[in-house]
Amino acid sequence: MRKLLLLALLIAVPASAQLPGLRRRAPAPPAPVLSPIEALRADFATQSGSMIVYFTPGSAFLTAQARAVLAAQAMWLRQHPEVAVRIEGRGDPTDTRDHALALGAERAEGAREYLILLGLPAAQISAMTWGKERPGTPSATTTINLNLSGPPVVPTAG
Repeated sequence: MRKLLLLALLIAVPASAQLPGLRRRAPAPPAPVLSPIEALRADFATQSGSMIVYFTPGSAFLTAQARAVLAAQAMWLRQHPEVAVRIEGRGDPTDTRDHALALGAERAEGAREYLILLGLPAAQISAMTWGKERPGTPSATTTINLNLSGPPVVPTAG
């Protein structure tokens, strides 16, 4: 008789009912999964210190700080020859459209040439300009962004 009463009680109490003092724990959220290219970007930013090279407004001259950032980036890129990078030059927000495009191109090409001078193969690095078309944040408008282009590309000999 007791077994039948216990069985009837279990059936009558809905599964969602909670007893006082007992709480269900919510499942832990899944850990974020990084794609291979996101993992490379995170490692690049961590190891090289920055994905951005700053310039003096109106200038494409590589300052000592810019050369130091590029040297750290070159060191990481030498260890990862399977990764191709695209240097994106940007102009100043106060420039005309044409001047911003020219300045962005000059900045991107200057950074590319410096990385090649540091021993990286030219096939691993491409350069382009956005001018004012894709401005960064107000504090980062005079920059070059080194973006790992995905998926990783093995540079061709040449």
